[in-house]
Amino acid sequence: MKTIGLIGGMSWESTLEYYRLLNEGVKARLGGFHSAKCLLYSVDFAEIEALQQVEDWPRMAQVLADVARRLEGGGADFLILCTNTMHRVANEIQAAVAIPLLHIADATAEAVRTAGIQRVGLLGTRFTMEQDFYVGRLKQRHGLDVLVPAAAERELIHRVIFDELCLGKIEPTSRNRYREIMARLVENGAQGIILGCTEIGLLVGAEDSAVPLFDTTRLHAEAALAFTLRE
Repeated sequence: MKTIGLIGGMSWESTLEYYRLLNEGVKARLGGFHSAKCLLYSVDFAEIEALQQVEDWPRMAQVLADVARRLEGGGADFLILCTNTMHRVANEIQAAVAIPLLHIADATAEAVRTAGIQRVGLLGTRFTMEQDFYVGRLKQRHGLDVLVPAAAERELIHRVIFDELCLGKIEPTSRNRYREIMARLVENGAQGIILGCTEIGLLVGAEDSAVPLFDTTRLHAEAALAFTLRE
C-alpha cells in the first residue's frame, strides 16, 4: 500500500471527509483492521483565505509547495490537494516535488465521461467557476462542455461556501437556493452537475438534483484509493 500525502485544512470540514472516505475505502477493499497509510498536513486556513482575498496566488503557491515538500520528505508516495480552489496552483506544487499530485479535476472528469455525460454544470467558489485553471482543464483536456451559473448565483454559491460551509454551518435556506441554481443549470442543458468545492457535498446530495451529481471530494478520494492500492 502506498502512503498518501494529504494537503488539507482548506477547510478542515472537508478534509475530515477525505480522511473518513480513505479509511473506509481501504477497509472495504482489504477488510479486517486495514486502514489508509497517510500523512496529513493541515494548514491554518485563515492564512490561506486572507491570501485568497487579495488573490496572491504566488504566495499561496509557495506555502503549499513547502507543504508538499514536507510530505514528500516524510515518506508520502503521492499527493492529493484536498480542495478544488487551490488547484489554481497545482502546477507549482507539482513542480516542487518528484512524487505525483493527483489532480481533482482529472478524477472528476473521468467519472463524468464514464457516465456518458458531455454537458455538465459546475458549482464551486468564484475562483473555480470563473478562472480557467479548472473550467479550462475540463474543456481542453477532457472535452467537456461546462456550464456555470449566472453572476449573481455565483456570488451566492461563493458566499455560502465561505460564510457557512467552511465554518460547519448547514443552513436549509442555502440548500434550497442551491437546489434552485442546480435546477436552472439543468434547464439550460446540464446533464450532470459537478460539486466543484469539497464542502458542497456537506450541503446537497443526490436527492437534491434531477441529474447526477459528481462530488469531487468522493471522486478524488476514490482516485487516491485506486492509486494507493495499485500494485
